Amino acid sequence: MIRDDLEKKEKLILSPYASFSTHSSGREYEEAEDEVRTCYMRDRDRIIHSKAFRRLKHKTQVYISPDSDHFRTRLTHTLEVAQIGKTIGRGLGLNEDLIEAIALAHDVGHTPFAHAGEEVLDRIMTSGFKHNYNSVRVLTKIERKSDKYPGLNLTREVLDGVLHHSGFNKSKEAANTLEGQVIRLSDKIAYVQHDIDDALRAGTLVENDLPKKAIESLGKTHGERIGALVYDAIHHSEKILKQDEKASISLSAQANQALIDLREFMFENIYLGDICQAERKKATIVIEYLYDYYYKNTDRLPVFYKKIVEEEGKEQGVADYISGMSDNYCINLFRDLTIPRSYINL
Repeated sequence: MIRDDLEKKEKLILSPYASFSTHSSGREYEEAEDEVRTCYMRDRDRIIHSKAFRRLKHKTQVYISPDSDHFRTRLTHTLEVAQIGKTIGRGLGLNEDLIEAIALAHDVGHTPFAHAGEEVLDRIMTSGFKHNYNSVRVLTKIERKSDKYPGLNLTREVLDGVLHHSGFNKSKEAANTLEGQVIRLSDKIAYVQHDIDDALRAGTLVENDLPKKAIESLGKTHGERIGALVYDAIHHSEKILKQDEKASISLSAQANQALIDLREFMFENIYLGDICQAERKKATIVIEYLYDYYYKNTDRLPVFYKKIVEEEGKEQGVADYISGMSDNYCINLFRDLTIPRSYINL
């Protein structure tokens, strides 16, 4: 079988620290192995073909509904994370199929309007709302591959990597696999650097504004900074793994501080700046209105979400519906519910 040959190649090529397909903890629901694909290749394909993945193309990264096609969306962010992660993974001899699967799935639970939508749902819901937990929920309960069980029935390694991808040097919890840890770092490298690039394009930032020490450390251009961080992640992680096989994927102290400095600068000047905040306030109004409307009118929900209301309560059913919306769908729905239209043709 082709899959057997691929699994044998993993043993020959990958590092001893890698997550081998044959060592997977498996899936919640048992199913026959594929003749061609390893378990992680199969997971990647299931994610790519999911509706939640396709909707990422119309979900906000930073700038809500930008006029230009050149600004990042949640989908292009996801692809950049995957590419950065695969480069780090290849440099360390890790399982690129697992890295890619985690990367493609890590943000499928994001709300419309990025963190503005997440903050609204987190404030409203009794149990709170975090996009990484919601991504796992989407993959295990909302998406459907079979009528026999909920979700896509992904391997536990992929779900673990998705769950632990979020957080910036705060959470002590890390993914159980080095591949999952690669995605956590790749996510930070990607969004800080491409958000700087988008801010420069939008004219909300000029290069001379960037922290000089961080730029001197990582490079003046977008590509130089990503390259420096990727190379540092590979060399530093390789060094510490040789000393301690239980060590985690990380940057050197100097590179990590430079990345932190850039991130803090972006929060102060862009994410929490006047322009983004003004748009976030508008997005908040939309999300709050839709949540309140459907909470009071659950009969207007699609059949799938009505069933969730019956089984898990109003909060969960309404949150699942709203969090799955693209920005465009959310705006159009809000418009249909709030703006009067004439039914008289003159």
